[in-house]
Amino acid sequence: MLRVEELEATLPSMTQWRATVRRSVDWAALEADLGTALPSDYRSLADAYPVLVIDDFLTVSVPTPGAEVRWASASRGDEILQDLYEMGDTEGYVPFPQPGGLIGWAASNSGDSFYWRTSPADPDAWPVVVRGDNGDWSEFPVGAVEFLAGVYGRNIDVPGMPRDFPSDDPKVLGLSDRID
Repeated sequence: MLRVEELEATLPSMTQWRATVRRSVDWAALEADLGTALPSDYRSLADAYPVLVIDDFLTVSVPTPGAEVRWASASRGDEILQDLYEMGDTEGYVPFPQPGGLIGWAASNSGDSFYWRTSPADPDAWPVVVRGDNGDWSEFPVGAVEFLAGVYGRNIDVPGMPRDFPSDDPKVLGLSDRID
């Protein structure tokens, strides 16, 4: 698994949003509510950063300390994925909590969705699955952090993304951890 520091080397503008102390995400509560552990690279990212918006295009969702159940509920209740599944438009992918089901961790402002496929049993081996807004499905045998570093380092090409994705100089915005 790629470490967060390697993603920071690819996206140096993200480091301004790194928490000065470890964010206090209650992983035990979140994972108990969700019904599964989450990948360690993602946990490291969420322990260091708030929600990130990369290049005003891709939003990486991380749990807000104190609102972990809200994050788990949103991950379980992806209505668009459920609708696509019911229409038979998921190319064999299924929503979580079905075995091997998809859990969302990012989305684009164009309607693309980024998931983990929760199979095999080890969360650190879960691949990233992308559903493009054009209906394309792609799977990548890497974790979320390695996927982001690969995309923004131009080592991973995601079919169906806009021509200007990623930009030549991606900026990163960190969103507040305020609980509404």
